[in-house]
Amino acid sequence: MLVPSSWVYESPDMAHTLAGPEPAVPLTVMAYWLLKSEPDSYSISDLEREGVACWDGVRNYMARNNLMTMKVGDRGFFHHSGANPPGIAGICEVVREAYPDHTQFDPSSKYFDPKASPDKPRWFMPDVAFVCRFDEVVPLPMLRQTPGLQDMSMLQQGSRLSVTPVAEKEWEIICDLAGVPPR
Repeated sequence: MLVPSSWVYESPDMAHTLAGPEPAVPLTVMAYWLLKSEPDSYSISDLEREGVACWDGVRNYMARNNLMTMKVGDRGFFHHSGANPPGIAGICEVVREAYPDHTQFDPSSKYFDPKASPDKPRWFMPDVAFVCRFDEVVPLPMLRQTPGLQDMSMLQQGSRLSVTPVAEKEWEIICDLAGVPPR
């Protein structure tokens, strides 16, 4: 099985291997994501200043499942929703796989979940690191008009998920729009 080198990164704790006629070679296929945040709550500037942050507060089961699928080294577009216009502002990278979201246990948090407990957490979050900020936000109207993005999860009517997968070709097209290399 041939895999484009841009999909593969090596990690000391690799969970997957590709077996072939030679001894198994540890490889992991990189995935791409889109993570939405209201810029007034948490923006690409905040992540740039902090360097690394937990992606907490997600309270949708499909989005939570996407967070739990993320692996170290996966990359994500940082999307400013609720901005004028909304759009993709930069790139982040997963640096820690999903673990229990602490806000579900805090009664003073707007993300508190009375049905969650440390023994049975319901909500999870990965840690992400700042990679780059785009010179200009790639606005949602431009994404909607760009050939090759018509099937992108985020652009489907009724899609409001805060965390969605991004196909490799979609990743490349958006990076090209932003004027940054895809990796």
